[in-house]
Amino acid sequence: MPSPPPIIIKKKGGHGGHHGGAWKVAYADFVTAMMALFIVLWLMNTSAPVKEAVAGYFKDPSGTSKMVGSGLAGAADNFTINKDNMHELKDQLERAIHEVPEFDTLKNHIDMTVTNEGLRIELTESAAGTFFESGSSNMSHEGADLLKLLAHELGKLPNHIAMEGHTDAKPYKPTASYSNWELSVDRANAARRLMQNSGLQSDQVSQVRGFADQKLRKPDAPQDPSNRRISLIVQYLNKTKETSAEDAAQTTEAGKGEKGEKSDAAAKPESSEKPPDKPAEKTPEKAQEKH
Repeated sequence: MPSPPPIIIKKKGGHGGHHGGAWKVAYADFVTAMMALFIVLWLMNTSAPVKEAVAGYFKDPSGTSKMVGSGLAGAADNFTINKDNMHELKDQLERAIHEVPEFDTLKNHIDMTVTNEGLRIELTESAAGTFFESGSSNMSHEGADLLKLLAHELGKLPNHIAMEGHTDAKPYKPTASYSNWELSVDRANAARRLMQNSGLQSDQVSQVRGFADQKLRKPDAPQDPSNRRISLIVQYLNKTKETSAEDAAQTTEAGKGEKGEKSDAAAKPESSEKPPDKPAEKTPEKAQEKH
C-alpha cells in the first residue's frame, strides 16, 4: 500500500496588529485638527484688516470677484490716485461698501461723484437720522461701521482727505448757544477722529470744514434731510510732490557736478597765481641783500 503524500504546512510571517498602518491615518487626522485649531486661535487674535483679507481670500482665491481681498488691497504702495484713475477708486469703494451688513438701508444715503477737487463721498441723513443722532454729533452704529470701512480703504492711499460738515436751514432756538455752524464742524471732526483711529493716517487729513447751511444739497428745499450730510473728498495727489524726490536727487547730482567744475576752475587760477607769489617771497631776500 503506497504511503500517503506528505502534508506540508507553510507558516506566513507577518507583523503584529500593533505594527499595522491604521494608526497613521488617525495620527494624520489628529495633526490636521490641531493645525486647524491653531489657525483659528491665531485669527481670533489678529486685527480686523487681516481677518477681512483672509476672509476675502477664501471667498475668492483668484482675486477677481467684487469681494474684500481684491482690487486695491495689498497694492497701496503702488496705487496712486490721480485724475486718470479716480474712477477706479470709486468702483473699488462701491464694491467694498456692498460688504457692510446694513448696506440695503444705507445705499440711498451714499453718493460718490468725481469732481475737479477729487472723489467726493457724501453721506446724507434721513428724517430719522442715519449716520448721526438728530441735532447732535453723536454717531450711529451704522455710520460708525461705514466710516471705519472707508478709513480702512482710504488709509492705503497717499492722497489727502478733506472733510466737510453740512446742515439744513432749520435754525436752533435764538436763545441757544449752539448753532448749525458748531454742529457742522462737530460732525466733521467726529468723523475725522473715528477714521483716524480706524486706519486713516494721522497726517492724511488736510482740512476739516464746517459750512452750516451755506451749501445746501437741495437749495429749493432748504430743510430737506438730505441737506444734513458729511462729505469726504479724496483729493488729487499733487504731481509736484510725486517728483520732488526725483528733482531733489537730480539737483543734488547736478550740484555735485557743478561743484566739481567750480573746484577745477578754482584750482586753475590758484596755479596761475603762484608764480607771482614767488617773486613776492623773494623780495625780502633781495631787500636783505641790499642792506
